[in-house]
Parts: sequence; structure tokens; C-alpha cells
Amino acid sequence: MQHGAGGLVPGFEDKRTFGNRPNGIYLPRFRNVKDQHPDFLRGYGYQGGGYRSVAGWGRGSTRRGFGADFKHGLRVPEYGSWRMSLGGFGECLPHPDNRVTLDPERVDRWGIPVLHIDMQWRENERAMMADAETAAAEMLEAAGCTDVKTYNNDTPPGLTIHEMGTARMGKSPKDSVLNKWNQVWDAPNVFVTDGASMASSGCQNPSVTYMALTARAVDHAVGALNRKEL
Repeated sequence: MQHGAGGLVPGFEDKRTFGNRPNGIYLPRFRNVKDQHPDFLRGYGYQGGGYRSVAGWGRGSTRRGFGADFKHGLRVPEYGSWRMSLGGFGECLPHPDNRVTLDPERVDRWGIPVLHIDMQWRENERAMMADAETAAAEMLEAAGCTDVKTYNNDTPPGLTIHEMGTARMGKSPKDSVLNKWNQVWDAPNVFVTDGASMASSGCQNPSVTYMALTARAVDHAVGALNRKEL
């Protein structure tokens, strides 16, 4: 799901961005840090930034025309007003019915069963993103934005980022795929160190955690090799 808000930033029409990639902003999690929200567990953060309403080549996607004249017209600078957006990023709670299994009927070109994904947003995620939508609008209005509008794109799972949890880490092969070293229970020479081992994550980007898990697993694997255990 993609929930948040955007608004018009008055003034600054004489200001221009510069550099190859002016970056955005990040607001860390502020819900359920000290006090528990009554509607949902865990929390969310925001990613956002400012932009010109008509700047760039993208404005051509909504204009009629073609050919050289059309392209030359897009080279004439147009900027428009400044706008600001905030998009919420929250945690999806682990749920036993959210899972990946081998499809009992469908196979790929080599006869290997394809993955069957069962996943849906649940009450906690929907309540969290509803709050993120409201809070984004409140912050933009407090910052002086006008024409503030919220959005709630109810996209299905898999169309956001950092999906994880397809090969859970655990204490027993009865309820997990990996042991505490990210090592496959049934194939000790195989280590899985991406997001598959994590049934969920915080609202922050988890890439650094993947790197830490990988370094930890490699250290364990090297030690096991030296001990002739692999």
C-alpha cells in the first residue's frame, strides 16, 4: 500500500534545483516509540521531497504532439509551483497465512514446481497506513503547505519494496527453513542471507541488516570449513 499526502508550497518560484540528483527527506518512525497507539502495533516512517509541478521531460506524457517541434518544446524550461510529498512506509506484521509454498499443480519449463504466494494486507497494516495518511496531511499543513490532498493507493503486496520472509530463520526445522546462521537445515552447505530469513522488518530500509547477516553467515561458514564441518 502507498499512503501519504502532498501539497503546494507557496513561494520559492525563483529557486531551482541543481546537481545531478537532489535528494529527498526521511522522517524516522515516531508512532509507538513511547506510547502505544490504540489502533495498530509497530510504526512507520516517511520518505518524501519537494519537486516542481511541471519541470522535466515527464510533462510530455500529458501533452499532445509528436516529432521535432514537440521535442524542442520540451527543451524550453518550465517549472511551475513547488510541491511537497510525504509517503508512509510501515511494517507488515508476520502472519502464518502469509507464506510461499511450492505450487501443487504448476511447474516451470524444467518440470520444477513454481512458487505459490499467499499474501494479503491485514487490519494492522490498513490501520497503520490510514494514520500515516492523516499525519502526513497534518504535517504538511503545519509547515505552511496549501491545497493539501491525501492519497491511498491500495496496491497489492509485491508492488512496494523489500519483500521478505520466504525462508524463515528459526530454532527448529519443523517451523523454519534456516537455522540461526542463515544455513538451510536440509542442505548445510547452502546459506541464504537476503531478506528471506526475516519474517518482517522495521519501517526502515533493511539493506544494512542484510549485509550484517551476510557477514555473520560468512564468518560462521569459514569457521565450519576450517573445522572440516562443511
